[in-house]
Amino acid sequence: MRLADFIARDIERILVQWEAFALTLLPAAVGMDSLALRDHARPLLEAVVADLSTSQTRQAQAQKAWGRAPQVEGAPHTAAQTHAILRARSGFNINQLAAEYRALRASVLQLWMDDCLPEVPHLDDIIRFNEALDQAVAESVRSFSAEVERERNLFLGMLGHDMRSPLQTIQATASLLTRMNAGEGVSAAANRLIRTGARMQALLDDLSDFNRTELGLGIRIAPTDVDLVNVLADETDQLRAAHPDRLIVLEAPASLRGVCDGRRLQQVLGNLVVNAIRYGALDTPVRVVMTGDETEIRLEVRNAGDAIEPSLLQRMFDPLQRGPDAGAAQGGSLGLGLYISREIAIAHGGTIEVRSDERETVFTVRLPRQAVTGQAR
Repeated sequence: MRLADFIARDIERILVQWEAFALTLLPAAVGMDSLALRDHARPLLEAVVADLSTSQTRQAQAQKAWGRAPQVEGAPHTAAQTHAILRARSGFNINQLAAEYRALRASVLQLWMDDCLPEVPHLDDIIRFNEALDQAVAESVRSFSAEVERERNLFLGMLGHDMRSPLQTIQATASLLTRMNAGEGVSAAANRLIRTGARMQALLDDLSDFNRTELGLGIRIAPTDVDLVNVLADETDQLRAAHPDRLIVLEAPASLRGVCDGRRLQQVLGNLVVNAIRYGALDTPVRVVMTGDETEIRLEVRNAGDAIEPSLLQRMFDPLQRGPDAGAAQGGSLGLGLYISREIAIAHGGTIEVRSDERETVFTVRLPRQAVTGQAR
């Protein structure tokens, strides 16, 4: 009997073995009924039967074996994709998902070969079955990973939101203590709380921005007509106050107007300058250079120091990246600053790039004079 006919005839027997194996995948399977344990196994097997019953080229077979069968854009999820999503939501891990497919492969082939005796099974059916199952595994793994990532981002978003309220209470209480004039010791402790709270707030803001981009929402900006020299000069002054041991030089024209989100560009400048302070040479200034023409505004942050290795340079704007010397003593960081800076530039319709050699490292932000709306992703 051909394998497609066998699966179609004995699908219930195969599903019984699938269910029995799924029941062993603990703790996720605890309390699951038969319907949940068999989740989408029947349509998955029916899809395999349809595949085995359809002629195909050698190239198409190879693509399936590599998990690269063409997907129709806009088509509903396949049974393998839906199965993976539901398994992820039920608490299964990726190893358990893969184990289900290994068990299914062994179960189907063993039952079929036993049924074929004393005849010899069709070798081509085995090859086609493995290719179809490999494609299903590839679809499941991709969908499972995407679902886990989505749930992680939702969790991070809720965590960041829920932490804001107690943090604001701590900051408000610390501010009250500083105004009570309760003694030098209390004031010093309150000021430490305020500074620590500000760092925590910055981390939560980064986390919130990262979460928006991962969910496909992009960075939210509110462009207005501003003088960027005044906006970034104010941020530079705050950076100087926060890092009194470092020289930060602002080189800018008297005025440079543009339609953009000034607060967000202050965030970009802060991220770039702090990065330059963290990794640049200690005995040389960090230079902030602003220029522009009729259509474009350019912001450069320059620092001397060791050249950035090319392999690291290519990943500078990837999320959760930190330099090799980013120790705890250099301040709390999630490794999101440069990534968020890039996303802010993109939201304005601009770009950010970096170059580095033995003389200096330069981050260059290019923005249109008027922010391009609808850039947030």
